[in-house]
Amino acid sequence: MRKLIMLLALTGVAACSGEAPMTSDTGDSPSQATPAQTTRFNVLFGGTDVGDMTISQSGTLIDIRYSFSNNGRGASSEETLLLSEAGLPISWKITGKTTFGNQVNETYQLSDGQASWTSAAGSGEADASNKPIYIAQNPSPYALYTYAKTVLDAGGEPYPALPAGQVTVTAKESLTLQGKDTELPVTLYAVGGINLNPSYILLDKEQQYVGTVSPRFALLREGFESEDSRLRELTTALNTQRYEDIASNVTHQYEQPVRINDVRIFDPKSLSLTKPVSVVITGDTITAIEEVQSAPGNNEVFIEGDGGTLVAGLYDMHGHVGDNQAIMNVMAGVTGIRDMGNEDDVLSDLIDKIDRGVLIGPTITKSGFIEGVSEFSAATGELADTKEKALELVRSYAEKGYWQIKIYNSMNGDWVEDMTAEAHQLGMRVAGHVPAFYRADQMIEAGYDELTHINQIMLGWVLGPEEDTRTLFRITGMKRFVDLDLNSEKVQHTLALMAENNIAHDPTAVIHEYAMTGRNGITNFAVRDYIDHMPISVQRSAKSAMLNVADDAEDEAYLVAYQKILDTLALMHQKGILLVPGTDMGGAFYLHRELELFEKIGMTAAEALRRGSYDMAQYLGHTARGSIEVGKQADFFLVPGDPTQQLKAIKTIAMVATQGRIYFPTEVYPSFGIQPFTEIPAVHLPD
Repeated sequence: MRKLIMLLALTGVAACSGEAPMTSDTGDSPSQATPAQTTRFNVLFGGTDVGDMTISQSGTLIDIRYSFSNNGRGASSEETLLLSEAGLPISWKITGKTTFGNQVNETYQLSDGQASWTSAAGSGEADASNKPIYIAQNPSPYALYTYAKTVLDAGGEPYPALPAGQVTVTAKESLTLQGKDTELPVTLYAVGGINLNPSYILLDKEQQYVGTVSPRFALLREGFESEDSRLRELTTALNTQRYEDIASNVTHQYEQPVRINDVRIFDPKSLSLTKPVSVVITGDTITAIEEVQSAPGNNEVFIEGDGGTLVAGLYDMHGHVGDNQAIMNVMAGVTGIRDMGNEDDVLSDLIDKIDRGVLIGPTITKSGFIEGVSEFSAATGELADTKEKALELVRSYAEKGYWQIKIYNSMNGDWVEDMTAEAHQLGMRVAGHVPAFYRADQMIEAGYDELTHINQIMLGWVLGPEEDTRTLFRITGMKRFVDLDLNSEKVQHTLALMAENNIAHDPTAVIHEYAMTGRNGITNFAVRDYIDHMPISVQRSAKSAMLNVADDAEDEAYLVAYQKILDTLALMHQKGILLVPGTDMGGAFYLHRELELFEKIGMTAAEALRRGSYDMAQYLGHTARGSIEVGKQADFFLVPGDPTQQLKAIKTIAMVATQGRIYFPTEVYPSFGIQPFTEIPAVHLPD
């Protein structure tokens, strides 16, 4: 606490805030403040305890310490927060690091009716006469309580926020938590207006903070950790209900045939557009492709295509799908996702609801996630501590109808040959990371069908046998690519092995671009074409680096290393290695960017478009998808422009057809605070 008081004294808050003196609730000065009250919380991912948070409060002074580590990486922060007597933040300092290591040094101050702030996204100032609440960019989960308490204390109506927007707080559920030695009545609130989706917090009867929860994450007051599963299930149900409500309002299913008139079709075989035509779908099937019609026919729904282009649905080949990513992908024309690791019950329930039309989502192909046991084990999926357990998991995934298994970082590489043999015998493919202390060549020889993430291959060319890739080093170690000779024997040997054995590769180039070229205060290249349409919090995140860049030399090293990644992928493409487009970032607009990066490694726009649609349908065995032909599934999207000439045209989608349903993204985006990209096409219903 002494450190906090010194900080506030140095910043001059007590002398010049103009809002409230730096005192406790009893009027004592900081030096005479009552002893701080400390509350402890635990951080859980998927039920696994991975970190903690402590809150120490003395009057209006709050000291917050937060950290977690999961899957070899984690965030940590120290916060000092001064509240006015009304509970509004008037000084806030946050230091620490983000999940991927970017340094955090964020400040906010309210003085004489003026607010000013500095964060990774940049600096700003604004008039604060309406007493807005500052939305911090990289705070601990406790920040949600600060926002919610401000709104509730002000009466509960939408509350003005900085840098922009409004915060909303809605009571969703009352329940009683069972602690080790006590019961605690709480209310679950949804905090909205900050991100694309609401966040959930728990408050007790005195409106004191009890925790933050989501479908995969929980931060709970010490003693109530056993409620983790129930609370995550509750937030899952609340999210699902939100998405079900959206789906019921924006899903269009027609009893009559639907004609999309005056459109050109992208033909993946000729890599060109057809002449203007009229496409008729009945149910979920394309039943006719005819001449352009001058007017609607009898007993059909007539949608004006206005000379736009129809493209078969795209695939994100590296997703981890929840109901939020599901709907956003469909609106971006990504109607197929290969899920690369999830909880089986969560994924199965999601697929069922999509199939029944209760939720909006893509066709999902399942990968069974198998991880070894170590201090760095990922919380997602299933863990195997013996080879027998690993083989048992392979068989279990096969029984559940999974398309492939995915092997992760902590797996014992010596077990992989038997695991791949078992998977192949059961009709499944095998993909994965390169387990720590092994190289890509060994996994190819052990039976992999596909390698995921370009860094997983390239690190084997630059790291020593004892260097551990289960930590964030699998990201930061990429700086060594600067000196990598792509003509060297070790590089050429791996690429030859991949080509000779038909090893596909899922490079997730976009996440490497985002990480290695992102810099604080500069909008990331990956999002520049659409970021102005996003809510302010998303725009700010796009100006925050993923990794810490210490100095000019490191800045240059990451940029050169990223170019070396692109050069490597170009070599792979030249050698005929199948590159499959995946994002590991949620898909949607990131999948669009992944395809744009495929242009940078030697594909034309049309070739990248084919790779993202037709080629992936063939790869997954979806023979009724991937092209727009009579008899195939009506699985496509409409854009006003010509994406074979300008690939970024796929970002402006006017209509999506999939699974016998039609969606207009412009009807959906406002629910997420997104400014639409196009007008809704004219739709003529039969008399």
